[in-house]
Amino acid sequence: MEFTLYIPPLPPPTISFHFNKTMASVIWLWFLLASSYTVTATAKQTYIVQLKHQPNPKPHLTHLQSLTSATPDALLYSYTTAYNGFAAFLDPHQAQALRESDSVLGVYEDTLYQLHTTRTPHFLGIQDDDEMGFFSGQQFNAAANDVIIGVLDTGVWPELKSFDDSFMPPVPARWRGECEQDEDFNATACNNKLIGARKFYNGFQMAAGGILAEKLSPRDHDGHGTHTSTTAAGSEVGNVSLFGYARGRARGMAVHARVASYKVCWKLGCFGSDILAAMDKAISDGVDVLSLSLGSSSIPYYRDTIAVGAFKAMEKGVFVSSSAGNAGPAKASVANVAPWMMTVGAGTLDRDFPAYALLGNGRRYSGVSLYSGKGMGDKQVELVYLRNNGSANLCLVGSLEPDVVRGKVVFCDRGVSPRAEKGMVVKQAGGIGMILANTAASGEELVADSHILPAVAVGRKVGDEIREYLKSEAKPTAVLSFGGTVLGVKPSPVVAAFSSRGPNTVTPQIMKPDVIGPGVNILAGWSGVAGPTGLEADTRRTRYNILSGTSMSCPHISGLAALLKSAHPKWSPSAIKSALMTTAYTVDNTNSMLRDAAHGQFSTPWAHGAGHVDPHKALSPGLVYDISTKEYIAFLCSLDYTMKQVEAVVNRPNLNCTWRFRDPGQLNYPSFSIMFGKSRVVRYTRRLTNVGSAGSVYDVVVDAPQGVEVDVKPKQLVFKNVGDRMRFTVTFVSKKGVNTSRDDAFGYITWKNGENQVRSPVAFSWV
Repeated sequence: MEFTLYIPPLPPPTISFHFNKTMASVIWLWFLLASSYTVTATAKQTYIVQLKHQPNPKPHLTHLQSLTSATPDALLYSYTTAYNGFAAFLDPHQAQALRESDSVLGVYEDTLYQLHTTRTPHFLGIQDDDEMGFFSGQQFNAAANDVIIGVLDTGVWPELKSFDDSFMPPVPARWRGECEQDEDFNATACNNKLIGARKFYNGFQMAAGGILAEKLSPRDHDGHGTHTSTTAAGSEVGNVSLFGYARGRARGMAVHARVASYKVCWKLGCFGSDILAAMDKAISDGVDVLSLSLGSSSIPYYRDTIAVGAFKAMEKGVFVSSSAGNAGPAKASVANVAPWMMTVGAGTLDRDFPAYALLGNGRRYSGVSLYSGKGMGDKQVELVYLRNNGSANLCLVGSLEPDVVRGKVVFCDRGVSPRAEKGMVVKQAGGIGMILANTAASGEELVADSHILPAVAVGRKVGDEIREYLKSEAKPTAVLSFGGTVLGVKPSPVVAAFSSRGPNTVTPQIMKPDVIGPGVNILAGWSGVAGPTGLEADTRRTRYNILSGTSMSCPHISGLAALLKSAHPKWSPSAIKSALMTTAYTVDNTNSMLRDAAHGQFSTPWAHGAGHVDPHKALSPGLVYDISTKEYIAFLCSLDYTMKQVEAVVNRPNLNCTWRFRDPGQLNYPSFSIMFGKSRVVRYTRRLTNVGSAGSVYDVVVDAPQGVEVDVKPKQLVFKNVGDRMRFTVTFVSKKGVNTSRDDAFGYITWKNGENQVRSPVAFSWV
């Protein structure tokens, strides 16, 4: 799925996620939601109510009833860990009564969210048993098996071999979660690998008006949740593939970690009240890492349900990994921008699935495909492009006339509807093949799909050449063929065109995304009741599927965070984030700077953040930029928020802003985003903690763009002991005469010694 569903009446805007739904169902969802929200002046709906901390708080139901006329069944959730408050089904008058109470911080309408391997361990440098390299002896078994990854998604398919618990010791005694028994989910399906499975649906149920067309259980009827769970921590399984593609041994990033599944996404999407309830429960259950391949649009942190829940998770030592979104290559499209969360973009692997279109003029063009059927043979077939017939060029549902396309290969423009759905439309109209061509929006990005008819996806340049052929040839023809799986593709990694980009529109002084990870054509586990395309008409079944999106890159980083947590149990979430960021690389396997699939040119930190993760280097980063809860509060206090809004994020008693940063960019973040405005000078101080060896000496290296002067003091840091902390100050000066309307510019600040390079990207903008 590659479109963003936006419903203007909903506050705040919705977000996108790689959910394989048909366009018809999305249109139906739009009208359902639009109609339901046009009557909110009188109709009941779900509200999330945030309470102030009180010495002797009333039970949430008592509090609700004392302020409104609500009945007991109005209370949907009580939040006690990730949030201080509750969710309730209320009419607008009851919601207003709560807003007027001195004990209430805020009352918000429930938000609708929608969701944004065999090769990736090798690509990341984690070999079959190489996870042992992170540890030594018994320390490995004790530490690696103790880490728990909580995945908030569409549920789980527990029968997969990826959840095999052979050789895993008993579940850690600190675990407080459970495996829920339901109609189609047996509690005994959980084991020492998949240690928990819960469902959260009250917000979804209320939005659906109580009419539910799916079973309420932790089982994954979509596939997305199983895919992300097995990517993060799936056990090793031999000889897996998608109908022969990407064949090999599949494993997650942290094969020894435990998985706990929290189902929060249903056919209508993922509701904030359910997500918050799952975060609340996951933290109290005892997870170490939260993986969220979903997220909010750019809204203030105090209104962002996930950001608020993630703050409490961070405070309790839980690492939160989140997807950056799939709205690229548009600028300023990145989601999940709270600095206490890891924001993950997507890049390619060195694996591809080539396919070819041979035209009647003898020209042979390359593309990609995961088509696995009988093929077309060698005979040329008529090629048609219905560019002057309404929406037929996009091959939307109902746009193709069978009399026109029957027995032919159809040329379709990418966009508006899901890629695989276009192939279904062509097949149902009688077409026997499809060439799917990118337009300017997708550039040269090639994403493979398991099409149900012979189909080849090509980039914009190739697409334009074929379009010219179609114009100039009286009787154009084509034949399609398929090349299987190819490894060692160069260049790689490449930033995916769909991966959302910076700058951060909530706090521009914090660079986002943070890093990129593998997110294109990723093989991982799948649901047993969904076809690989997710289309209802797709009756094929597979235990493993290949998907693309930041939904796929996010769990890679979740698993890597679990490995670092195993190796360094005392590291804070910000220390783990720093290690992954400052050791990331920006050079591909051709020894060139990372490229951007959107235009084929060099990528920038607005697209790749600090770079592509390197787990082995992250294990021993030398130095880290650590951030305390107190510093995050000072950051919030430096924003243009009221005290009530700051308290809505922090949620603790006796809160004050006596200490605040003069500028949000003063936060001890591992990257820099410099905003030149009225002043040509910006000065920030950072603090580095030695996690390497005693007696370490680091010298600074500055890479600055033309027109900017960067001065670092001191230029050398000497750490006598492990754990020592040292500060440095950076002064950024926009030189006189610099064109203030110029494009963004980028540089790096690197602390180096004989063993480590601790590198921070720097983005410069002229406001």
